[in-house]
Amino acid sequence: MRKYGAMPTRPPLTANRVIEAASAVADRGGLSAVSMRHVATELGVEAMSLYHHVADKEALLDGLADWIVEQIALPDVTDPWRAAMTARAKSARSVLSAHPWAISLIESRPMPGTPLLRHHDRIVGCLMESGFSAALATHAFATIDAFVYGFTLSEASLPFTPGDGAEEAFASNVAPPADQFPHLFRALGELMDAGPYSYGEEFDYGLELILDGFAGRFAASQPTESSSS
Repeated sequence: MRKYGAMPTRPPLTANRVIEAASAVADRGGLSAVSMRHVATELGVEAMSLYHHVADKEALLDGLADWIVEQIALPDVTDPWRAAMTARAKSARSVLSAHPWAISLIESRPMPGTPLLRHHDRIVGCLMESGFSAALATHAFATIDAFVYGFTLSEASLPFTPGDGAEEAFASNVAPPADQFPHLFRALGELMDAGPYSYGEEFDYGLELILDGFAGRFAASQPTESSSS
């Protein structure tokens, strides 16, 4: 008599599995594809099963926003501010590049969740513990985030995948006529002649410029020996 093995058991449904499935749906089709039905299909269950773990679609999106924020590495408030801001910005770029839909989701939620509040508290706390005023810490946080968000969106919109000579190939294909665009023609020529060019390296350069600026503002805000005596 033929014996059959036991049917494989499906992992139990949890709120975290629901959110991870929503992320997979969004990665393939964008935020507009995220629905209770599509997430249920991703998990191989009926849509009604999801309501035991998330109240509705809005709760699902709130959970997804929280999940994304929790993927970004956070510094301790006692970490040196510049190294902390650098590491956090690079982590944010990595996470947001992997999930291009995440920026609009995070910024559009009407009520920030605990993970986002914790994230902001830690960043501002790190800067203020280093001696930044509340105003300068807020300016730094906002400026760094604007740069990270903008760069990530620009990188995702490029008509080529950066790296492995893609920049040089693209530049040669769209090289502007020198007589019409002399400055652009010269700039591209000098960039390419200087060696391999990577658009991604602009992130590190731009971030350093921003941090240099805030380092200068921070230093200028500190009391001098004569004023403190």
